[in-house]
Amino acid sequence: MSKVDRQTPGHFSRPVEEVLKYLDVKADRGLSEAEVQRRRERDGPNRLREAKRRGAGRILLDQFKSMVIIVLVIAGTVAFSFRHWAEGIAIAAVLLVNAGIGFFTEWKAVRSMEALREMGGDTIRVRRDGIETEVQAEELVPGDVVVLESGDLAPADVRLIESNNLRVNEAALTGESIPVLKQVEAADADAPLAERNSMLYKGTTVNEGSGQGVVTATGMDTELGRISELAESAEKDTTPLQKRLDHLGRRLAWMTLAFAAAIAGLGLLAGQETEKMIETAIALGVAAIPEGLPIVATIALARGMYLMVRKNVLINKLPAVETLGATRVIFTDKTGTLTENQMTLRRISSPAGDYEVDEEKKKVQGKNGSDRPLLHRILEVGVLCNNAALVDTDNDREPDEEQGDPTETALLRAGFILDMNREDRLEQKPEVREVPFDSDAMMMATFHRIEAGGFEVDVKGAPNRVLDACTRMASEGLDGDRPIEEVNRREWRDRAEAMAGEGLRLLAVADKIVENAEEAPYENLRFLGLMGLFDPPREEVRQAIEQCRDAGIRVVMVTGDQPATAGAIATQTEIAKDGGKPLIMHGNELKDPDEMSSEDRRQVRETAIFARVSPEQKLHLIKLMQEEGETVAMTGDGVNDAPALKKADIGVAMGRRGTDAARQAADMVLRDDAFSSIVAAVHQGRIIFDNIRKSVMFMLCTNVAEVIAVAVASAAGGFTGFPLPLLPLQILYLNVVTDVFPALALGMGKGAPDVMKRKPRLRDEPVLTRAHWSAIGGWSVVIAACVLGALIVAFYRLGFDQRQAVTASFLTLAFGKLWFVFNLRSPASRLLDDDITRNPFIAASIALCTALLIAAVYLPGLSTVLKTQDPGLRGWLLVLGMSLIPFVLGQGLRLAQALREPR
Repeated sequence: MSKVDRQTPGHFSRPVEEVLKYLDVKADRGLSEAEVQRRRERDGPNRLREAKRRGAGRILLDQFKSMVIIVLVIAGTVAFSFRHWAEGIAIAAVLLVNAGIGFFTEWKAVRSMEALREMGGDTIRVRRDGIETEVQAEELVPGDVVVLESGDLAPADVRLIESNNLRVNEAALTGESIPVLKQVEAADADAPLAERNSMLYKGTTVNEGSGQGVVTATGMDTELGRISELAESAEKDTTPLQKRLDHLGRRLAWMTLAFAAAIAGLGLLAGQETEKMIETAIALGVAAIPEGLPIVATIALARGMYLMVRKNVLINKLPAVETLGATRVIFTDKTGTLTENQMTLRRISSPAGDYEVDEEKKKVQGKNGSDRPLLHRILEVGVLCNNAALVDTDNDREPDEEQGDPTETALLRAGFILDMNREDRLEQKPEVREVPFDSDAMMMATFHRIEAGGFEVDVKGAPNRVLDACTRMASEGLDGDRPIEEVNRREWRDRAEAMAGEGLRLLAVADKIVENAEEAPYENLRFLGLMGLFDPPREEVRQAIEQCRDAGIRVVMVTGDQPATAGAIATQTEIAKDGGKPLIMHGNELKDPDEMSSEDRRQVRETAIFARVSPEQKLHLIKLMQEEGETVAMTGDGVNDAPALKKADIGVAMGRRGTDAARQAADMVLRDDAFSSIVAAVHQGRIIFDNIRKSVMFMLCTNVAEVIAVAVASAAGGFTGFPLPLLPLQILYLNVVTDVFPALALGMGKGAPDVMKRKPRLRDEPVLTRAHWSAIGGWSVVIAACVLGALIVAFYRLGFDQRQAVTASFLTLAFGKLWFVFNLRSPASRLLDDDITRNPFIAASIALCTALLIAAVYLPGLSTVLKTQDPGLRGWLLVLGMSLIPFVLGQGLRLAQALREPR
């Protein structure tokens, strides 16, 4: 049997005898030790392949891949080469801080393969040479016969050969919220993973019952192994912010080279000293690059990460918050994300009327009241015909621990509403026999001894099957029965279908009295009614989804659950808010995007709910949306979500219910599992991008103004003797002082109030659009003109000497930068009440920069190095007047924009 043979699909759809023959093993004896050894040598150990770890050196190197960082490295090297120590040290500090923050956050990189390997289990009972023994799970081979009991972790993919009420929790693998009853009978050949009830899959947990099975696949050949391969191979594209900053960096690199060459050439042609022009060109080339950009972006994202921690969101990677802010589609799981993963009894429908069950208020309400005998009898059957338990660990008569199937624990909790404790009821009606739930009968029964003599049979199960087994129907007071006719059965089936359409999971209950506890349980029953159970949506989900809708974000449910249940939850949470039935697509209808027609793609884009979806199909969905230009977020909590969490632009894992594999594959983790926390992250992400954009605008407007002013003066100086308005060291000082601190302050703003009313950015939208570049060009010319104007007035009009006149132009540019910050407020905001004036860091940065500029003029030693001189009262008035011109023009422009805005 080759490796390819072992991967042949279909064991779940083959009869047991055929599977055993295929694997060359007898169920009663198992494999021989010699055969086990041979197969282990051929197939290897039963464990998942280890993922390649990124070492510390690789992580550190990755911090320097950004184009802006590379340009800064080159600029710093050149600065040190020409002994521009201040500039070199400033650049080195920026690089070290940026790399340090990035390194320590990336150190927590994805470790999903390690988490997946931890699911392998420890020991398992296996039958070899006719003897049962315990072995390490990794020692299993295909063909081993294993014995399974409640609490066991499935050690491999196993085809069942015996099942005794075997229920398995597959939520982490398939998304199913309720333990699945397993059976020996083969499933359909085209059954999806969640419906292959004849199989146990590696990593799932046996909740109750027992069974035996034959191992069909081990290690990487299991379904869990296939998922781990998907997670390992899922390519994670560079985040949108990283792409934009790299694009901007490349653009600025070419601009820098062009500016430096042009300025040097113009100066030399104009007769300037060669050494001076080379130094000036180098300084301006460095000034044209916003050195503060990497650290501004890093610190803005780090602050966003800190704010998210306060909102129960853990960020694994710094760009994650910004990326979610750009998200246009959120694929969300249902169980545990939109719902509470907590079954509750919601409704009881009986021949006496319907009753609404409010577990929170501990009330049962109906038009006939809550004290009717039939109502009590229905609940009593639900409590007695039950395998679960509610444990009172602190003896306060209130259960605080649940054991067993969520559906059955929900019935026990409902019983408490009417003071119906299972232990008390069993004392009155001792259980003498249980008929476990059978997949063929789809019913369960318990026999109880009663005081009047004989035995009471309590039955619960699928409505259709229970109705077929009933010959009578209970009356309101339980004092008389009436025959159940076919018309009655149709009416109750219609009622059951209507309740199922509301997302309720239905159970029918019935009873009878017999003389012998060995009688058949499912004959001549008395129909009592229906019980509708519900896994409620989380309280805050609807509001969160509405906020996403306002923000232009589509929320799409992707679940392994049944279409009807998914549709009901989607309706209640308003994921599909169109007034009609939500559009649902079954996973079997999903194809690889490469095989989809344009009509297929359109239908997928318009679908709000995808049910019975496999891990591969989740990847198909993400791939399609990304190809359509959407920025995609994916939420999940199970092992099956790990590949999609990794492939999505941003993966969002659940912290409480999530598996380690999901949490470590994700970019961010919700500690409270609250969907509303995603909305908070979207809000913060949008603010961060806006702040980074403002910072870049600020740095480029003022840096380009430096270049223009020096370029014009350099060209004119050779003919007129006109001095340069800024000396190289003055440029370096301004670049470090008056760029970085205000830019950092802009990066820490709280954002505009309407940030969540805007549509998401396009996936390929750059940090600076054409309109932003136009604004940069316009403002740079205005600021440069003011600098040159101040120099001309000081030099020619006021009669300042060259050093004093250059000091005036130097200070004009410096303070012009500080006032220009206020021009970056939102157009619709008010002058004295906007996102800039409300930012306390802005005021602090302006105060700090003002002190540093005064020190540049009056502090001995520093003024000598910078070649500055006290401009005097006239000079300070000139500086104040010329530096305020861009501010006044900017506020006038904002006022005009506000007046044009529709009210």
